[in-house]
Amino acid sequence: MRPVKIISDSTCDLSEEQIKSLDIEIMPLYINIKDKSFKDGIDINVSDLYRYVEEEKILPKTAAISIQDYIDTFKKWIDRGYDVVFTGISGGLSSSFNNTRLAIEELGAEDKVFSIDSKNLSTGIGLLLLKACEKRDSGVSAKEVADYMNSFVERVRSQFIIDRFDYLYKGGRCSSMARIFGTMLKIKPLITVRDGKMTVAEKPHGKKIKGLEALLRFLERDKDKLDLDNVFVTHTYADMDAKYLVDKIKENYSFKNVYVTNAGSTIASHCGPGTIGILYIVNE
Repeated sequence: MRPVKIISDSTCDLSEEQIKSLDIEIMPLYINIKDKSFKDGIDINVSDLYRYVEEEKILPKTAAISIQDYIDTFKKWIDRGYDVVFTGISGGLSSSFNNTRLAIEELGAEDKVFSIDSKNLSTGIGLLLLKACEKRDSGVSAKEVADYMNSFVERVRSQFIIDRFDYLYKGGRCSSMARIFGTMLKIKPLITVRDGKMTVAEKPHGKKIKGLEALLRFLERDKDKLDLDNVFVTHTYADMDAKYLVDKIKENYSFKNVYVTNAGSTIASHCGPGTIGILYIVNE
């Protein structure tokens, strides 16, 4: 049986330490700024990104991983004697997932490369990767790892609050009127990711603590069916908010691992500073 290589993309938002310890390869999406293109996490970081937005008053554009990038990476591992399991940003949010399918078809590697649609983003993907690595380390085939990972896809719960409307507005994700009223009312929209789609589930308004408490209420609603292996608090420039959520989670739940990670440039370019989320898995 061939060994298994697990690959993801830069939207998974795992920490560098986790990526190294789990032995995952990360493929970068692209951040396009004017006439230049940067690889997420390699040529550009979040502080660079935010500095650019403040200076230029426009948002960078993000771009999917190309078919050729996937072909080159998959072929590298196949040639080394590995089978590959890949998951990355939801096929409903990016063309990256479809590009994996086209790359696998061009390689004729349907029996060697298995691509799973995470139907998620950020550490919603990270949760799936933790499960996949656990299964890989038990010594099974790539197909078994892929099937195991896929069994958790619909059970991931991702929700986060947006602190600043200007990123949504500049990115064309809300009307100018919604931006004005959102700013006036200090709304902190709570976004859920379900079945690969983002939806505004609640509109807490007032101080940011209202949004943080709304996130904790989502977790509490699932208390009787939580998979208590892992929970992520993932954010961008919201360290104190992350500490608050972690303290509450540790006080009220018995997760084996409570991880705090920072969003990468691709996620940050769409949500802006101050965004923070709680991500976990529920049992069937």
